[in-house]
Amino acid sequence: MRTVEVSNHTSLAEYSDRFHLEGHVRTLEEEAKQLLPSLSGRKVWMINAAESGGGVAEMMPKLVSILRELGIEVEWVVIESERPEFFGLTKRIHNLIHDAGDPGFSAEDRALYEAVNEENARALERMMSPRDFIVAHDPQPCAMGAILKERTGAPAIWRSHIGLDRATPRTRSAWEFLRPWIEAYDRVVFSVPEYVPPFLADRSSIIHPGIDPLSPKNAEISPRRVQSILCSGQLALQHSPMLHPLFEHPALRLSAEGKWERATEAEEIGFLFRPIITQISRWDRLKGWEPLMDAFVRMKSSSRTGPDGLHNRCLDIIRLVLAGPDPASVADDPEGKDLLEELTRRWLDLDPRLQRDIAILTLPMASREENALMVNAIQRCSTIVVQNSIEEGFGLTVSEAMWKRLTVIGSSAAGIRQQIRDGVDGILIPDAENTTEIATILDRALANPALRGHLSGNAQRKVHENFLVFTQVRAWLRVLHSVLTPLVDVTLSPPDASHTGASEA
Repeated sequence: MRTVEVSNHTSLAEYSDRFHLEGHVRTLEEEAKQLLPSLSGRKVWMINAAESGGGVAEMMPKLVSILRELGIEVEWVVIESERPEFFGLTKRIHNLIHDAGDPGFSAEDRALYEAVNEENARALERMMSPRDFIVAHDPQPCAMGAILKERTGAPAIWRSHIGLDRATPRTRSAWEFLRPWIEAYDRVVFSVPEYVPPFLADRSSIIHPGIDPLSPKNAEISPRRVQSILCSGQLALQHSPMLHPLFEHPALRLSAEGKWERATEAEEIGFLFRPIITQISRWDRLKGWEPLMDAFVRMKSSSRTGPDGLHNRCLDIIRLVLAGPDPASVADDPEGKDLLEELTRRWLDLDPRLQRDIAILTLPMASREENALMVNAIQRCSTIVVQNSIEEGFGLTVSEAMWKRLTVIGSSAAGIRQQIRDGVDGILIPDAENTTEIATILDRALANPALRGHLSGNAQRKVHENFLVFTQVRAWLRVLHSVLTPLVDVTLSPPDASHTGASEA
């Protein structure tokens, strides 16, 4: 077990200086005044499996820093193990909850899971008080939280960021494996109501994840700064003296020789000039990488006999960017490297002309800020951002792109449906594995700039009203309070209506 240091972040006063965020901050602070007395003198221990590389790790620093500023003592710890097979097991649990893989667990699986969680629980127990709060995130530390609750008597919450909106033999297998530990918790929290298993219905709450609107990944950046970030990350060539230096760790691009090289080694991707379709996510089979790549190939290869010369030109020069973290940096996802190798082989089999129009990138995680800036710049250069997940716990990459007033096309996975209303603030793909359907939707969106403008404006408004970090923190305050006072109403009120000008972002 290891404690993660959280550096200073944007203060609530700095958020309030932005007119479009002032109402959110005021509502959060007013609600905190009512709920904080019950939490006085209690330390909240946030426990998860990784400090970088995934959505949970990305949300944690901001959640911790705001709770601390409001007056709650919070520590973030990450479980560790010298047994890599443990993370292979927990990845299998993750996949089964998403209806993938072979159901069933052995006695050896259970022994491994208990042993690693027991070892981490012993390390944290020495630092805890019975008045503390335990909040364990996802399957990896689920048993750890249950063990600590039994030994210390501390109130405990289990937070699942994953789930599926239907029950299958695979999902039931995973939930039955975890059930003895989950049932020890006072409260469980899910991202989507449809994810709650029946045996947890009487103790569940819903908290939608939220983005930090002023983080390096989401903050508004000028066109000049976008260009500077691309050059610093060596995603574009430097054509003029630059104010900012090169990043120490540049993005890497798959080459025709099957090697990872600097992204501009052969030629520029064309972020500043070409139409770009982008998907940025973890290297996970459930993210729908291969169907998206196949759909792009189908769209590019389709005959063009229509009269729209500009659209035909768009299809000629458009590029697909598939980007994700360096898989070696995501400790709790051992399948990432395997998936990226499969995607590499598939790309190498393409015609060289199609290879040039599909850029597969790995974004380094050595610096969280540099990684976030590269994601921000790449998204802002995109004509369309796609999240083609076959299954998705929530998928904050969707909200991140919507916040930037971009056209977002997502699958119909339950987490993405929470964010996108089809035809209102984005487009939903009915079947994330139907390449013909995906190609048709991409082509139709590219051919209709007016539709893209309408969707992108609504998209930013949707995120402003529902998926910013302030709403997430308010929900956490209510859930923590409700564990101590079970009759509390956890329904959230909206932020001050006089300060909801999302278009000001």
